[in-house]
Amino acid sequence: MAYTAPPSPPGPVGSQYCVCKVELSICGQNLLDRDVTSKSDPFCVLFMEVNGKWVELDRTETAVNNLNPAFAKKFIIDYHFEEVQKLKFALFDQDKSSTQLYEHDFLGEFSCTLGTIVSSKKITRTLLLGNGKPAGKGMITIAAQELSDNRVITLSMAGRKLDKKDLFGKSDPFLEFYKPGDDGKWMLVHRTEVIKYTLDPVWKPFTVPLVSLCDGEMEKMIKVVCYDYDSDGGHDFIGELQTSVARLCEAQDASPLELECINPKKQKKKKNYKNSGIIIVKSCKITRDFSFLDYILGGCQLMFTVGIDFTASNGNPQEPSSLHYINPLGTNEYLSAIWAVGQIIQDYDSDKMFPALGFGAQLPPDWKVSHEFAINFNPRNPFCSGVEGIVQAYSACLPHIRFYGPTNFSPIINHVARFAAQATQQETASQYFILLIITDGVISDMDETRHAVVQASKLPMSIIIVGVGNADFAAMEFLDGDSRVLRSHTGEEAVRDIVQFVPFRNFRNVPKETLAKAVLAELPQQVVQYFKHQNLPPINSEPA
Repeated sequence: MAYTAPPSPPGPVGSQYCVCKVELSICGQNLLDRDVTSKSDPFCVLFMEVNGKWVELDRTETAVNNLNPAFAKKFIIDYHFEEVQKLKFALFDQDKSSTQLYEHDFLGEFSCTLGTIVSSKKITRTLLLGNGKPAGKGMITIAAQELSDNRVITLSMAGRKLDKKDLFGKSDPFLEFYKPGDDGKWMLVHRTEVIKYTLDPVWKPFTVPLVSLCDGEMEKMIKVVCYDYDSDGGHDFIGELQTSVARLCEAQDASPLELECINPKKQKKKKNYKNSGIIIVKSCKITRDFSFLDYILGGCQLMFTVGIDFTASNGNPQEPSSLHYINPLGTNEYLSAIWAVGQIIQDYDSDKMFPALGFGAQLPPDWKVSHEFAINFNPRNPFCSGVEGIVQAYSACLPHIRFYGPTNFSPIINHVARFAAQATQQETASQYFILLIITDGVISDMDETRHAVVQASKLPMSIIIVGVGNADFAAMEFLDGDSRVLRSHTGEEAVRDIVQFVPFRNFRNVPKETLAKAVLAELPQQVVQYFKHQNLPPINSEPA
């Protein structure tokens, strides 16, 4: 077993675009007993694969005399959806005080991707020895939890009879919200807009993360300060108050909470000073701002379908100039795209059965053109087992079809949209559909495709298009609504941007992981956007 010691200090693994942190809890069951006079003293070591080597990230504490340990120490990892994050959990029996792992007895290990763990939320697996055989009856249980407080607070604030600060008119009030910083000083969290010429302002409702406002602690004191705006920046102090989020939550739409706004200097000087006005909390609501990982941990499955372009412009697959020619290394640009996207997404589908469809070819026995056929030639069951199954079906079908045309996308988009529409009837965040279309050229049915994409934008569905070869892909860029809203030929606008297009040629000479990052970068946001738009929380979510 070749293990690498951790860099010192351990640096962050992965790209800087961290989605969030995941906490992993580890338990062992029926571990091997390596000690003669007592039971094993197990500890668990976490490794991550970095550039083909296992690098140690962290270790748990040692559980003394325990073959069924539940470790108190948790592993915390940055989670990146668009990467394959390979992890290894190795258990050892502590024999000496040495930090060198070869000094301790090996109790078994288990390897998987972080995606596999978060998509199941909790997994129990057999521990294996170095020879691949089970480590006795030893098992490991790994449970995942997102490490973030996703609560947000929405406040509607108003004022009444605030002090008049302007000589010739009324005040121009605004509010500032502060929380105590680590240094004991007040730290600005939020500033409202200015309401001009009034002593009875009504500010627009605003939403901030609860962690920002009070570090997620409902009883923590916060300070609200009211100023009169001056264009020269010398804003006049009207008054302030201290309260807690728990107190703010007493405000309901029917019964607002009223808090006195106090100017301490005036309070000291004037005996009959009452206040400098009233700050009114019209309503206070705490809700959860769910993340992509919340939906995955809640049980949402990503349903993956591949659509492959078999039009004549690809060239004869027997000839090396063809985009469908499988080179001596067993690959081509179509297969590279399938692997890049499929190996990430397959972790998020429990049965790992993926429909693989072709378009633009003539099929035996009558050689009619089809724009929506199962590449395994089984229309009733177009499913392939894992990414390997798609690759096998693709290679097997090539000699049996005739490349033809035209390049029609709409039939395959509508095919997946029908299943996505059925999923909406459950009215839960349980399924989201991803269609990967790999194509070499210009779309023939642009009007129908635009219409299909606009309709699909209302469904739990995203479309990834990978352009292979060196064709002009301007039409694909048009479908990818990053720069403008896509409209159908009738003028109807897409509800949201669901198409991500990348030309494969931009990724020919870079590590294969780079393509997956580029095509999957927008997907988590598209999943969250859809379910939020439908007001669907994760299936197993807790109330705020």
